[in-house]
Amino acid sequence: MKRILLLSLPLLAACGPRYGMRVPDEMVKKLPYETRIELLEAENDLALAIDKVDQAGSEIVRARDNIRRARSRAKAAEDELDRAEDNVSKEVAQLTIDEAEARVDYLRARQHLNVALLDVEQLALRCAFARFELARVTAARKSKVEGSEELEPKEFEAQIAECDAEVKEERADLGSDTADEKAAREAWEGKKSALAKKTFDARTSPYVENL
Repeated sequence: MKRILLLSLPLLAACGPRYGMRVPDEMVKKLPYETRIELLEAENDLALAIDKVDQAGSEIVRARDNIRRARSRAKAAEDELDRAEDNVSKEVAQLTIDEAEARVDYLRARQHLNVALLDVEQLALRCAFARFELARVTAARKSKVEGSEELEPKEFEAQIAECDAEVKEERADLGSDTADEKAAREAWEGKKSALAKKTFDARTSPYVENL
Protein backbone atom coordinates (compact mmCIF):
# COMPACT_ATOMS: atom_id res chain seq x y z
CA MET A 1 0.00 0.00 0.00
CA LYS A 2 2.83 2.38 0.86
CA ARG A 3 4.37 2.08 -2.60
CA ILE A 4 0.98 2.59 -4.24
CA LEU A 5 0.44 5.66 -2.09
CA LEU A 6 3.78 7.19 -3.05
CA LEU A 7 3.05 6.55 -6.73
CA SER A 8 -0.38 8.12 -6.35
CA LEU A 9 0.84 11.45 -5.01
CA PRO A 10 2.13 12.81 -8.35
CA LEU A 11 -1.05 11.58 -10.04
CA LEU A 12 -3.18 13.43 -7.53
CA ALA A 13 -1.20 16.58 -8.07
CA ALA A 14 -1.70 16.25 -11.82
CA CYS A 15 -5.47 15.90 -11.53
CA GLY A 16 -5.92 19.65 -11.60
CA PRO A 17 -5.23 22.84 -9.64
CA ARG A 18 -8.28 22.54 -7.38
CA TYR A 19 -7.10 21.84 -3.83
CA GLY A 20 -3.71 21.03 -5.30
CA MET A 21 -1.49 23.27 -3.17
CA ARG A 22 1.63 21.20 -2.44
CA VAL A 23 4.82 21.19 -0.44
CA PRO A 24 7.85 20.68 -2.71
CA ASP A 25 9.11 17.11 -2.50
CA GLU A 26 12.69 18.40 -2.27
CA MET A 27 11.76 20.12 0.97
CA VAL A 28 10.22 16.97 2.43
CA LYS A 29 13.34 14.97 1.58
CA LYS A 30 15.27 17.25 3.94
CA LEU A 31 13.11 16.30 6.92
CA PRO A 32 14.82 14.38 9.73
CA TYR A 33 13.93 10.70 9.94
CA GLU A 34 12.01 11.18 13.19
CA THR A 35 9.85 13.86 11.62
CA ARG A 36 9.09 11.69 8.59
CA ILE A 37 7.84 9.00 10.98
CA GLU A 38 5.36 11.55 12.32
CA LEU A 39 3.88 11.82 8.83
CA LEU A 40 2.84 8.16 8.80
CA GLU A 41 -0.54 8.86 10.39
CA ALA A 42 -1.32 11.45 7.72
CA GLU A 43 -0.20 8.95 5.06
CA ASN A 44 -2.50 6.30 6.51
CA ASP A 45 -5.48 8.67 6.34
CA LEU A 46 -4.66 9.36 2.71
CA ALA A 47 -4.39 5.63 2.02
CA LEU A 48 -7.85 5.09 3.53
CA ALA A 49 -9.28 7.75 1.22
CA ILE A 50 -7.66 6.00 -1.76
CA ASP A 51 -9.21 2.70 -0.63
CA LYS A 52 -12.67 4.31 -0.52
CA VAL A 53 -12.29 5.48 -4.11
CA ASP A 54 -11.23 1.97 -5.13
CA GLN A 55 -14.24 0.47 -3.33
CA ALA A 56 -16.63 2.91 -5.01
CA GLY A 57 -15.17 1.99 -8.39
CA SER A 58 -15.54 -1.72 -7.62
CA GLU A 59 -19.21 -1.22 -6.78
CA ILE A 60 -19.77 0.31 -10.22
CA VAL A 61 -18.16 -2.69 -11.93
CA ARG A 62 -20.15 -5.12 -9.75
CA ALA A 63 -23.45 -3.37 -10.49
CA ARG A 64 -22.66 -3.35 -14.22
CA ASP A 65 -22.16 -7.13 -14.14
CA ASN A 66 -25.37 -7.61 -12.17
CA ILE A 67 -27.33 -5.55 -14.70
CA ARG A 68 -26.03 -7.78 -17.51
CA ARG A 69 -27.06 -10.88 -15.60
CA ALA A 70 -30.51 -9.47 -14.84
CA ARG A 71 -31.10 -8.65 -18.52
CA SER A 72 -30.04 -12.16 -19.48
CA ARG A 73 -32.37 -13.55 -16.82
CA ALA A 74 -35.29 -11.54 -18.19
CA LYS A 75 -34.58 -12.77 -21.72
CA ALA A 76 -34.46 -16.39 -20.52
CA ALA A 77 -37.78 -15.93 -18.72
CA GLU A 78 -39.36 -14.50 -21.87
CA ASP A 79 -38.21 -17.56 -23.79
CA GLU A 80 -39.64 -19.76 -21.05
CA LEU A 81 -42.97 -17.95 -21.27
CA ASP A 82 -43.12 -18.68 -24.99
CA ARG A 83 -42.56 -22.37 -24.30
CA ALA A 84 -44.93 -22.65 -21.35
CA GLU A 85 -47.90 -24.95 -22.02
CA ASP A 86 -49.90 -24.65 -18.78
CA ASN A 87 -51.18 -21.72 -16.76
CA VAL A 88 -48.92 -22.34 -13.76
CA SER A 89 -45.78 -22.38 -15.89
CA LYS A 90 -46.91 -19.25 -17.70
CA GLU A 91 -47.59 -17.47 -14.40
CA VAL A 92 -44.18 -18.41 -12.99
CA ALA A 93 -42.46 -17.28 -16.18
CA GLN A 94 -44.29 -13.95 -16.12
CA LEU A 95 -43.45 -13.41 -12.45
CA THR A 96 -39.82 -14.18 -13.30
CA ILE A 97 -39.88 -11.58 -16.07
CA ASP A 98 -41.43 -9.03 -13.72
CA GLU A 99 -38.81 -9.75 -11.06
CA ALA A 100 -35.94 -9.52 -13.54
CA GLU A 101 -37.18 -6.24 -15.01
CA ALA A 102 -37.66 -4.77 -11.53
CA ARG A 103 -34.15 -5.95 -10.66
CA VAL A 104 -32.75 -4.12 -13.69
CA ASP A 105 -34.61 -0.94 -12.70
CA TYR A 106 -33.23 -1.22 -9.17
CA LEU A 107 -29.69 -1.89 -10.34
CA ARG A 108 -29.82 1.09 -12.68
CA ALA A 109 -30.94 3.32 -9.80
CA ARG A 110 -28.21 1.83 -7.65
CA GLN A 111 -25.65 2.41 -10.38
CA HIS A 112 -26.68 6.04 -10.66
CA LEU A 113 -26.07 6.38 -6.93
CA ASN A 114 -22.77 4.48 -7.24
CA VAL A 115 -21.48 6.92 -9.85
CA ALA A 116 -22.47 9.90 -7.69
CA LEU A 117 -20.77 8.30 -4.68
CA LEU A 118 -17.60 7.78 -6.68
CA ASP A 119 -17.55 11.47 -7.56
CA VAL A 120 -17.88 12.35 -3.87
CA GLU A 121 -15.16 9.92 -2.80
CA GLN A 122 -12.82 11.29 -5.45
CA LEU A 123 -13.40 14.77 -4.10
CA ALA A 124 -12.94 13.51 -0.53
CA LEU A 125 -9.61 12.06 -1.67
CA ARG A 126 -8.51 15.52 -2.74
CA CYS A 127 -9.45 16.75 0.74
CA ALA A 128 -7.36 13.97 2.29
CA PHE A 129 -4.53 14.95 -0.01
CA ALA A 130 -4.88 18.56 1.16
CA ARG A 131 -4.71 17.43 4.80
CA PHE A 132 -1.63 15.39 4.01
CA GLU A 133 0.02 18.46 2.52
CA LEU A 134 -0.82 20.46 5.64
CA ALA A 135 0.92 17.80 7.72
CA ARG A 136 3.96 18.15 5.46
CA VAL A 137 3.91 21.93 5.86
CA THR A 138 3.73 21.60 9.62
CA ALA A 139 6.59 19.10 9.66
CA ALA A 140 8.78 21.23 7.40
CA ARG A 141 8.25 24.38 9.46
CA LYS A 142 8.75 22.48 12.71
CA SER A 143 12.09 21.20 11.43
CA LYS A 144 12.94 24.65 10.06
CA VAL A 145 13.70 23.27 6.62
CA GLU A 146 15.09 25.95 4.35
CA GLY A 147 12.31 27.61 2.39
CA SER A 148 9.52 26.34 4.67
CA GLU A 149 9.12 29.80 6.17
CA GLU A 150 7.66 30.88 2.84
CA LEU A 151 4.82 28.37 3.16
CA GLU A 152 1.75 29.71 4.91
CA PRO A 153 -0.12 27.02 6.92
CA LYS A 154 -3.31 29.09 6.93
CA GLU A 155 -3.49 28.85 3.15
CA PHE A 156 -3.30 25.05 3.37
CA GLU A 157 -5.92 25.08 6.13
CA ALA A 158 -8.16 27.23 3.94
CA GLN A 159 -8.09 24.76 1.04
CA ILE A 160 -8.99 21.93 3.45
CA ALA A 161 -11.97 23.88 4.80
CA GLU A 162 -13.17 24.73 1.29
CA CYS A 163 -12.77 21.15 0.11
CA ASP A 164 -14.55 19.67 3.15
CA ALA A 165 -17.44 22.10 2.64
CA GLU A 166 -17.79 21.00 -0.97
CA VAL A 167 -17.78 17.32 0.04
CA LYS A 168 -20.48 18.01 2.63
CA GLU A 169 -22.59 19.78 0.01
CA GLU A 170 -22.20 16.97 -2.52
CA ARG A 171 -23.08 14.32 0.07
CA ALA A 172 -26.24 16.26 0.89
CA ASP A 173 -27.13 16.27 -2.82
CA LEU A 174 -27.15 12.46 -2.79
CA GLY A 175 -30.51 12.51 -1.03
CA SER A 176 -32.67 12.22 -4.17
CA ASP A 177 -30.47 9.48 -5.67
CA THR A 178 -30.62 7.56 -2.39
CA ALA A 179 -34.43 7.89 -2.29
CA ASP A 180 -34.74 6.66 -5.89
CA GLU A 181 -32.50 3.70 -5.12
CA LYS A 182 -34.56 2.83 -2.04
CA ALA A 183 -37.86 3.03 -3.93
CA ALA A 184 -36.53 0.87 -6.77
CA ARG A 185 -35.22 -1.69 -4.31
CA GLU A 186 -38.57 -1.89 -2.51
CA ALA A 187 -40.33 -2.41 -5.85
CA TRP A 188 -37.90 -5.19 -6.73
CA GLU A 189 -38.26 -6.79 -3.30
CA GLY A 190 -42.03 -6.88 -3.87
CA LYS A 191 -41.65 -8.64 -7.23
CA LYS A 192 -39.11 -11.02 -5.76
CA SER A 193 -41.43 -11.87 -2.87
CA ALA A 194 -44.30 -12.58 -5.25
CA LEU A 195 -42.09 -14.90 -7.30
CA ALA A 196 -40.78 -16.61 -4.18
CA LYS A 197 -44.27 -17.31 -2.86
CA LYS A 198 -45.24 -18.86 -6.16
CA THR A 199 -42.11 -21.01 -6.21
CA PHE A 200 -41.93 -22.13 -2.54
CA ASP A 201 -39.82 -19.45 -0.78
CA ALA A 202 -36.90 -17.09 -1.28
CA ARG A 203 -34.39 -19.47 0.33
CA THR A 204 -35.12 -22.56 -1.75
CA SER A 205 -36.72 -21.27 -4.93
CA PRO A 206 -34.55 -21.92 -8.00
CA TYR A 207 -36.21 -18.90 -9.62
CA VAL A 208 -35.15 -16.35 -7.00
CA GLU A 209 -31.59 -15.07 -7.01
CA ASN A 210 -30.30 -12.69 -4.35
CA LEU A 211 -27.77 -10.00 -5.11
